[in-house]
Amino acid sequence: MNILQTTRRGALREALPASVAMLGRRKACDIPAGYIDDYVALDWMEWHGGGLRLTIVGKNILQELAKLAR
Repeated sequence: MNILQTTRRGALREALPASVAMLGRRKACDIPAGYIDDYVALDWMEWHGGGLRLTIVGKNILQELAKLAR
C-alpha cells in the first residue's frame, strides 16, 4: 500500500464515526464526496434496499475507534 492509500484510508477511518452519524440522521448527502464509494469499496458500508448500512467490518472499525478514544 502506498502513502496516498495509507493517508486516504486514515482519513476515511477518522471520518467514519461522523459519516455513520450522518447516515443515522438521513443526511448521507453531507458525507464528503467520494467517501461513500470508498467505504463501499473497503467493505465498511454496503447498499441495502436503496440505503447504506455498516457492514461487520465497518462495525468492528467503529468499535476499535471507540476503544482508542477511551
